[in-house]
Amino acid sequence: MRIKLLSLIFISCFLNLSAQIKDKTVIRGFIDIGTNYDYEKERLNFQFGEQDLFITSDLSDKISFLGESVLKYSPTSPTKFDISLERAIFKYNYFKNHNFFAGKVHTAINYWNDTYHHGRLFFPTVGRPELFNQNIISLHTTGFGLSGQDLGNLKIGYTIMVGNGLGSTDLADNNAEKCYVFALNFKPIDGLRLGGSVYLDKIDGVVHDHGGGVKQVHNVNQGLYSGSIAYFKKKIEFLAEASSCQNATDSIGVKTTYAAYGYFGFRIKDAFVPYVRYDNVDYQKGEMYFTGVNTEMFTVGLRYEVNYLTTIKLEYQYKKAGTTNLIFTNNFFVQFAIGF
Repeated sequence: MRIKLLSLIFISCFLNLSAQIKDKTVIRGFIDIGTNYDYEKERLNFQFGEQDLFITSDLSDKISFLGESVLKYSPTSPTKFDISLERAIFKYNYFKNHNFFAGKVHTAINYWNDTYHHGRLFFPTVGRPELFNQNIISLHTTGFGLSGQDLGNLKIGYTIMVGNGLGSTDLADNNAEKCYVFALNFKPIDGLRLGGSVYLDKIDGVVHDHGGGVKQVHNVNQGLYSGSIAYFKKKIEFLAEASSCQNATDSIGVKTTYAAYGYFGFRIKDAFVPYVRYDNVDYQKGEMYFTGVNTEMFTVGLRYEVNYLTTIKLEYQYKKAGTTNLIFTNNFFVQFAIGF
């Protein structure tokens, strides 16, 4: 009888502990599929986007973890699909809204990169702006830093970070120099967020650019300066960001790249959001680090939020790229994104 009673107590405690652990860990997934029509090639394409696994866990009242991994198509992979670890962050809340963090993070440079993860469900448009697609922004950084949110009446937020620089991996840096990130934002009124950031790095030797392409570059001092205005309320959505990247070399001096975009959406009857977006990327002549081309793009679309875990987006893009021999492209996209 006593053994049975102890067994029941043990099982009860185990189940209770398991329930507590389960309550503190949340696992979510996101996936998107779609189609696009290329007017120039007169071709209809069906597309698999990304499958995103998103994990958050409160290990204690002070320590938490966030992990994000993505399964996506890769033409260079033997299986044609790659699994990439996008984020792995350990956070320690050492005082009120101030935190120490370490791991692989989304670099706190822009509002978009700081706010949206890889789940297309939450994107206001089908994809990222050209500012990110052309690998001007360092999307990820592995290192450590301090951050704070919603401080004081202005709800000030900040991030100070030291990490592996450009050309490094998640395991080691490619040189002795580190990158440094400084970001500050505040929310003077409900729905409005103003922010600015600085990203500093020194590049030498054979390095990878922000998108992983290999190139031979020596002694490049990079300074990336960004600003953003975001206003999201019940009816109106507005987001504008601009970045100026200065690459300084001993041979050709300083070359500056400018990139910006503006997004505006207006909600109709809660579920429908027609929107527009304008993108512009301009590389200074003689730029030797970035390999993109000058681009101007106009986007119009309609987002239908079926519920908080399901969205459908219809989008048309008109893009012109190049300097002398311009290339014009027209594309129509349909995207279905869910969370589970």
